Amino acid sequence: MSLDYRLAEKTPGCLRVVHIGDVVGKPGMSVVCSMTNRLREQACDAIIVNAENAAEGTGLTAKQYEQLCAAGVDAITLGDHIYKKREIQEILSTKGNIVKPANFPAKAPGKNFCVVHTQAGIPIAVVSLMGRVFMRPVNCPFEAIERVLEQIPPEVRIRWVDLHAEATSDKQAMGYFLDGRVSAVLGTHTHVTTADEQILEAGTAFQCDIGMTGAYKSILGREIQPVLKTTLTFDPNTFHVATEDVRMAATWVDVDPQSGLAKAIGRLQWKLTDQAT
Repeated sequence: MSLDYRLAEKTPGCLRVVHIGDVVGKPGMSVVCSMTNRLREQACDAIIVNAENAAEGTGLTAKQYEQLCAAGVDAITLGDHIYKKREIQEILSTKGNIVKPANFPAKAPGKNFCVVHTQAGIPIAVVSLMGRVFMRPVNCPFEAIERVLEQIPPEVRIRWVDLHAEATSDKQAMGYFLDGRVSAVLGTHTHVTTADEQILEAGTAFQCDIGMTGAYKSILGREIQPVLKTTLTFDPNTFHVATEDVRMAATWVDVDPQSGLAKAIGRLQWKLTDQAT
């Protein structure tokens, strides 16, 4: 394995939270499970993973959930493919470190937020939301996050939002809406890392999309030729998960544990040079 971009030195007095972007298939799972120890070695206090594409590109299995937890992942977010594997519904309803989008219907399986703790015992609230532009119909994410923020205990200062959305306008609107009220609003879903990571004026870390963890010789993690054939001919094909040029895309944020506000943010990409996934 080789390190493409090194983590900057951690801001004194802060916690470092790393959010790993959409994990696609076995290659994505392989690199995440291989790299969590290295993240810990580089002073990362909490690891959050969006795993909605882990099961051959669609959904998350119970076994994969256990693998991520065993590897040291603290919290798991999902998105529009959340229920593709029915077995995950029981985990969503019973486990304390995995969430559904909070703007799903109230009766949808899963929790609207979870609270996980660092090794030092500092709590972190994790929330998932889904956007509405070019996405499946969902309830208003702005109203949903207002309700969730009222439910999070006041002593939980670090509040983390994964906004699973297609449109950058959706994501930017949520970032400014929550600026100063949460630690981070980081986007997932498009599988393409954006170069707009920043600390907004009132102290919330923001980025439109963290990017994809999976095979980069691909079209959004799928083999290139079948996607091209269907695009050009409309002939239906099976879009298998690609396996070459495996990378992990993530974003790290240094957060003041007292105020819950962000002090630094950066992009991270690690490449798995051993292609045997």
